[in-house]
Amino acid sequence: MNNYYRRFAVAPMLGWTDRHCRYFHRQLSSCAILYTEMINTNEIINSKYNFNIEYNDDKENLVALQLSGNNSTQLAYCSKLAENYGYNEINLNIGCPSYRAQKGYFGVSLMNNAHLVADNIKAIHDVVNIPVTVKTRIGINEQDHYNFLRDFIGTVSQYSGCKIFIFHARKALLSMYNTRKNLTIPPLNYSHVYHLKKDFPSFLVIINGGIETLEEAQIHLQYLDGVMLGRGVYKNPFILSEVDNNIFGLKKKLILYH
Repeated sequence: MNNYYRRFAVAPMLGWTDRHCRYFHRQLSSCAILYTEMINTNEIINSKYNFNIEYNDDKENLVALQLSGNNSTQLAYCSKLAENYGYNEINLNIGCPSYRAQKGYFGVSLMNNAHLVADNIKAIHDVVNIPVTVKTRIGINEQDHYNFLRDFIGTVSQYSGCKIFIFHARKALLSMYNTRKNLTIPPLNYSHVYHLKKDFPSFLVIINGGIETLEEAQIHLQYLDGVMLGRGVYKNPFILSEVDNNIFGLKKKLILYH
């Protein structure tokens, strides 16, 4: 995938960004990267026909599969399967704060174990020829200071080779809030993400969280490599009809597939 396209992406949203949603979004923008819902490796391995990851690559294209899990062998297997289906990127979720994720020790819980994250990413890198990326929070519980985040990202990159990171610019408060509240209540801290780009200038740094308009996106793009919108696109999907022109400088003609 050309990194040019990383300037704008639609966030993975559980219960929303399925193949039908992505098909609709692709009619509005030919350039935005589209992410699947978060899919746990066990769901793929235990699915007889893998219907939950199949997609029509000539109609969607520029699609990233977001995986969750903590078993390197399973992650590698699912990633290779996804590459064979035609996905353009594998993204590992290190941000989900749900009780299920905590119980299964995946999602944001993995921020407590940078070396395991690195092992998982390296295992994926070793079997696929498409980009492997990480989507994470900027902290977990009381581990919300910048040095913790910097060291986490540095360790993951050093031992895995990953240099593309997407940040939901909130920490997760697992003991205080449920999944829904963790999407909005912990305060946004864009400065941590900006600081990371300065400390790791060769990395591709994409920001997510609280961005709802293209005007806001363009401000972030002055300092970072990309932006990711979630609820902003969910509330008003026709934002995407302006992305190709306003973000990528291309004229977009709506394509209606039959």
